[in-house]
Amino acid sequence: MKQVRNFVKLSGDERNLLAIAFILLGAIRLGLFFLAFRNLLKLLQKVNQQNFRFPLETQQSQISVGKIVWAVNVVTRYMPGGAKCLARALTTQILMSRYGYSCELRIGVAKDKGGQLEAHAWIEYQGRIAIGNLADLSRFIPLPSLEGVKL
Repeated sequence: MKQVRNFVKLSGDERNLLAIAFILLGAIRLGLFFLAFRNLLKLLQKVNQQNFRFPLETQQSQISVGKIVWAVNVVTRYMPGGAKCLARALTTQILMSRYGYSCELRIGVAKDKGGQLEAHAWIEYQGRIAIGNLADLSRFIPLPSLEGVKL
């Protein structure tokens, strides 16, 4: 019940942002499950390039990067099954692009103590990590940027 009260106390823009982030995160999770990564990136690129309007999205509102990250973190807690770093990073990237922020998706790889390959995704904005920071992030070797790659 406390969550409902807290939700009602939010501004209309914040409630809309949470709803959009929840829908987008869920759609991206499904896309990661059912589509090849390249095809999902193509689809997300089309959504971003076209003047696609999310339901509840208002034209006038300017949302800060901090609010976008907050929204993705909040909806992750309520997403059935949670969300992995790649889904969170892609959701953040789409929302930041929608609100006019230029960011970069980074994917890094590392080996764990057992020699198994691990991967992690994060978003960089103005030289800082917006979402996906880890205490041991430096152990991940970033792959080349996907910026400008023909999909």
